[in-house]
Amino acid sequence: MSAPHGRIFLSRIVGQAVFDPAGDPVGKLRDIVVAIRTDRQRPRVIGLVVEVLGRRRVFLPITRVTSLDSGQVITTGVLNLRKFEKHRAETLAIHELFDRAVTFGDNRRGTVYDLSMVEDSRRDWHIADVAVREGSTRFGRRGQSHVLDWSDVTGLTTADSAQGATHLLATMDEMRPADLANALVDLTPLRRQQVVKELGDERLADVLEELPDAIQVELLLVLDQERAADVLEEMDPDDAADLLSELPPAMSEKLLRLMEPDDAKDVRRLLTYEERTAGGLMTPEPVILGPDATLAEALARVRDRELGPALASMVYVCRPPLESPTGRFLGVVHFQALLREPPSTLVGALIDTDIEWPRPDATLEQVASLLASYDLVALPVVDDNQRLVGAVTVDDVLDHLLPEGWREREVARHG
Repeated sequence: MSAPHGRIFLSRIVGQAVFDPAGDPVGKLRDIVVAIRTDRQRPRVIGLVVEVLGRRRVFLPITRVTSLDSGQVITTGVLNLRKFEKHRAETLAIHELFDRAVTFGDNRRGTVYDLSMVEDSRRDWHIADVAVREGSTRFGRRGQSHVLDWSDVTGLTTADSAQGATHLLATMDEMRPADLANALVDLTPLRRQQVVKELGDERLADVLEELPDAIQVELLLVLDQERAADVLEEMDPDDAADLLSELPPAMSEKLLRLMEPDDAKDVRRLLTYEERTAGGLMTPEPVILGPDATLAEALARVRDRELGPALASMVYVCRPPLESPTGRFLGVVHFQALLREPPSTLVGALIDTDIEWPRPDATLEQVASLLASYDLVALPVVDDNQRLVGAVTVDDVLDHLLPEGWREREVARHG
């Protein structure tokens, strides 16, 4: 680096792209690794945590960073793709210090909402400033903010069990659920639970669906039961059923009773099927239309942003009733077919009936074979009475075909 840099506040660079010397993006900055010594000595910045393709988090030594100008991080070359594992003497500035309760001045108390890093004359980086916000005033106004030197703040060298997560979550606001889930896996159980308690129900439901089973259970159990039931209602029924199946039967039943009856009914039905069958994999809420619906109506339904890409790949045409289990299943209309014909065309004129669709007791391998044989990303599940009972998507199949614990199987950084 040609000259010492001014102060860089971490909230401005977290989430920014990391580039190689040729200007090609190689990942995103997710955290800053520091070595904390005492309340008086500024922590030394050791390196960066960078998220690369496949949501793997790797370590980038600060000595390999050539520029932090304008929020862009440029490295000296190829990243080491071994998974980052934090050593005992290391601290993650974003995940562990944001929202820390601290004391400053004349015994005044506040919460950390940002930190700055600065490069000294020897080209070493240190944490310099701590941005602290005092508690709300008696009239509900936001408390006063202060930017203080590290040495003027106490409480940063020991963990606070009452630590919140408001400002940490602000740095994660634009992360996809899968990326946020990956970040939570790297946290300590206590910090993970603090973060989860401050997530909204819908956001938490999306994140839980991306987490390993053991962590799903851990986080659901720290919620009060009323809120746990609310979160389960926000989850896809098949994911909610998978999670409930990991709990003791008595607790699972109690949560089902606390859920809205319609939501609980779908989940109960899924729990009757074996896990590695079409019935155990399916969602009961695909896009279902009657044969007299137009392509314009079908396109409007698949545009729903709450619908995943796989479920939006086709519509399922049935006789009434149009909620699973439906009336007689007539066939499917693929998304591409919806784009080829005039919007006024009826979906009943375009149905595909050439495939023998799986029954609820079809095995995982049989479902995977059908998806592969016909180049599909989703398929209907039909019972013996030719009623549509749900749809299986390729992502649910992959979750069960990949080795157990595949989300966590990464090579350690210090192997």
